[in-house]
Amino acid sequence: MAGINLTLSGGTRIQTVQEWQWSDVELDFLLHAVPRDEFGATAAAADAQFMNLATGQLRMSSHSTVLRTPQGVVLVDTCVGNDKHRPLLQRWHQQSFPYMQRLAQLQLTPADIDYVCCTHFHADHVGWNTRLVSGEWVPTFPNARYLFAEPEFRHWERVRQEDPTHIFSQSWDDSVSPVVAARRADIVAADHEIFGGVQLRPAFGHSPGNVVIEVTSGDDRAVVSGDVMHHPVQIERPDWNSQFDQDRTQAQATRQALLERIADGRTFLIAAHFAGPTALTVSERNGHFSYQKVVEI
Repeated sequence: MAGINLTLSGGTRIQTVQEWQWSDVELDFLLHAVPRDEFGATAAAADAQFMNLATGQLRMSSHSTVLRTPQGVVLVDTCVGNDKHRPLLQRWHQQSFPYMQRLAQLQLTPADIDYVCCTHFHADHVGWNTRLVSGEWVPTFPNARYLFAEPEFRHWERVRQEDPTHIFSQSWDDSVSPVVAARRADIVAADHEIFGGVQLRPAFGHSPGNVVIEVTSGDDRAVVSGDVMHHPVQIERPDWNSQFDQDRTQAQATRQALLERIADGRTFLIAAHFAGPTALTVSERNGHFSYQKVVEI
């Protein structure tokens, strides 16, 4: 399945592994209290890549981003996963996605991944951390160090201890805890440098310890932004929150600050759920942001 395939000037290659696509997302399901007429006035509302123009529903994707650098291979965000018990959302429940076949299409095996980084611990970002083998959850990527930002890790560790029935306690048990038990996890600072040119940056709000991954390669720069934005309309309207932002005020501030930092028309923005999946660049004029789609280079 087609996705991002960028080669940056310094030799880093950025690709995506798509797990699933979702072309019938209701506006009210995703975005919090956004008037339909205001949404309709945005450029994104008329963009057929990100909208089902016939129904007025949003198009979304779930995918991992692979950074192939001279120093190692980093896989960012591991989607929903297979065989996971997620009865509250049938699109995630006991699935059998062809994720491994799509990873193989990039000429990669699980053993080739050197680092796994989850921008946050929501269930659709940690699922392929593990896979079910003989009834046990084991790390999917046997040679990888799993990098978990400490603020995020400690928050969900407390949630699991205090409320084992919490919606994300299940994903902790099947997708995070087994990695820790296997001693594959490194609990790192929210600004941890994986190696030269690839670094975590704090981006709190969507979740308490959410991070983005910034990539510098030669003269090029990219940001793998996770769920700072769920849909490109939030580039035009950074004041609009996702329903799933845990701290909406902080999420807005983080989104605004990220856009201001990358609004140079050349930094590649790669989000976890933009349909395609696709890379965008962002520009600013008179205090308003706009996006442009990137042709693969």
